[in-house]
Amino acid sequence: MQVACIREVSKACSICCSNPCLGQCDQAPNPTPNKSTKTVIPPKQDFLATIFSSIKPNTSFTNHESLPPLPDLYSDLKKAYPQYSDTEFADQIRSQEYYHLSKNVCLDYVGNGLFSYSQKQNQYSGADIASTSSSPPPLQYLNSSEVPFFDISYMSVNLISLLRYGGQKSEFELAMRKRIMKYMNISEDDYSMVFTANQPSAFKLLSDSYPFQTNHKLLTVYDYKNDAIEAMIESSMKNGARPMSAQFTWPSLRINAKRLSKMIIRKGKKKTRRGLVVLPLQSRITGARYAYQWMNKAQENGWHVLLDADALAAKEMETLGLTLFHPDFIVCSFFKVFGENPSGFSCLFVKKSSISDLKKSSTSIGIVSLLPTGKNLFRQSNILGSTESKDQQVTTLEMLLKAEEAGLPTSSSSSSNEETSELQEVQADSLKIQEELSFSEFVKSDGKKVVSDGASSSGIKSSEEIECRGLDHADEVGLILISIRNRFHVNWLVNALLSLQHPHSEEGIPLVKIYGPNISINRGPYVAFNVFDWKGEKIDPFLVQKLADRNNISLVRGFLQNLWFKNHYKEEKEKIYRENGDKFDSGISVVTVSIGFLTNFEDLYNFWAFVSKFLDADFVEKERWRYMALNQTTIEV
Repeated sequence: MQVACIREVSKACSICCSNPCLGQCDQAPNPTPNKSTKTVIPPKQDFLATIFSSIKPNTSFTNHESLPPLPDLYSDLKKAYPQYSDTEFADQIRSQEYYHLSKNVCLDYVGNGLFSYSQKQNQYSGADIASTSSSPPPLQYLNSSEVPFFDISYMSVNLISLLRYGGQKSEFELAMRKRIMKYMNISEDDYSMVFTANQPSAFKLLSDSYPFQTNHKLLTVYDYKNDAIEAMIESSMKNGARPMSAQFTWPSLRINAKRLSKMIIRKGKKKTRRGLVVLPLQSRITGARYAYQWMNKAQENGWHVLLDADALAAKEMETLGLTLFHPDFIVCSFFKVFGENPSGFSCLFVKKSSISDLKKSSTSIGIVSLLPTGKNLFRQSNILGSTESKDQQVTTLEMLLKAEEAGLPTSSSSSSNEETSELQEVQADSLKIQEELSFSEFVKSDGKKVVSDGASSSGIKSSEEIECRGLDHADEVGLILISIRNRFHVNWLVNALLSLQHPHSEEGIPLVKIYGPNISINRGPYVAFNVFDWKGEKIDPFLVQKLADRNNISLVRGFLQNLWFKNHYKEEKEKIYRENGDKFDSGISVVTVSIGFLTNFEDLYNFWAFVSKFLDADFVEKERWRYMALNQTTIEV
């Protein structure tokens, strides 16, 4: 893996994220093929001034019908910040490859999209319908039936066995593995990768295989309730773990650094491992960012580190600096098509030097293999090498086992009986996959060599790479422009939401309350908020989400927890829990929006306009009666 703290890029990277550049960054690409544009990143003061000026200073909106028109605000935005125009390259990609997004506002996606909507339609129709024009395709393509790119098949192999011996992999799976590791900026020399059904599966698999019997502690760093973490905690406790959690300081929701340091720093001079720290680099609910140095501090004090990369924006793994910070484990999720198909899988990356620290688990639920289903997704090509036949594979295994019994030197002669059993287990599962499918036709030739974990025993030699346009588009836009675009969008939205005030209110009751960072150059592309009525009472987040959905806007509900209030926030703490109607000290239910590089300004404006409708005191009641009139299910208010 390349060492990459390049001086010319490090200053820009300090703007891309809340921490200095610790890894390789790509240069900002030209927004158009034939036009070179220099992207200049403004100082923090200029950036904040621009955000505030994008909506007229000190302006409050008390009526949803009084909002400025979309074209006017968009024009003001580009005038205030000319560099924003550089990011319109992403808008071009969206109009050509993701034209389905014109119907819905998708603010509920976390993870990485593998393919584009146009690519899915091409798979169905066999024609490249959007490669030369930004015009939407004919209606029959938009209404085509679902043709998935791949299915997943659950495997019965044990995690530790799969990590040690690799096993037989299909052409499709090898190509997907290589493409993902390239996108994630992770070296195959340093990490092994396992496909899992989803994030909870990845976390539970690791928890079941982690030696909590000796490394007792599990420390999680999340300001919100996470189903994957809940499953990990439950599993780890059965194996002897003592779970702990970081706390987050109100109102910024930054990490309570003093308390977390006390939990991480080793007491005494014993060199035994302390346990597992699970750390995201930012909250995917509030957008609060955390320093990379927490990983380093944990490892220096004898902890294993699991990096939850799901909340990272596209290309942000390039700022991580894996040559300096080597998490023992990494989890990241991938879905098929942004805004259209949330199904997909997660990837569990295990540092090869950490495999020996794991133990064999009695369970294997959650490990999957990928089975391609779309024959038009790839072009056929010849395979340079050949795989062993099933008979050859069985013979090879029998020869290895007989050699071991006779005491002859083999590559696995030092293995224990348990390891031999594991090898048989992996081999049997591999043969089952070989019986089911032949994958050589599902490839796209581009002259690049595919390498696999354990490929030396499989005999696979291929010059193929899978085409994942979703990942390609993130690569084309690049880290710098994606970071600028996300930062400007999220801060504009926060400013716009805070400008909404209830009418006829002497105290100036705001419509929206933001949780976590407000306007900041160093916040992530997520916003946690709640809507309040004219009496200052919180509107149920479920109701907000449901009404948004009826307006073709997709949102997420979350639950903030592990909050820590300083003494002078005691009264505010009590007020917050009262207004949320939640059990005291349990947390705060919120609505969350997630902004990606394919999110455009119109999405944000439409969402803002929707929220502004709650300025009408009768809006909720009108919506209920409107749907009753249409004989639809009503919402209990």
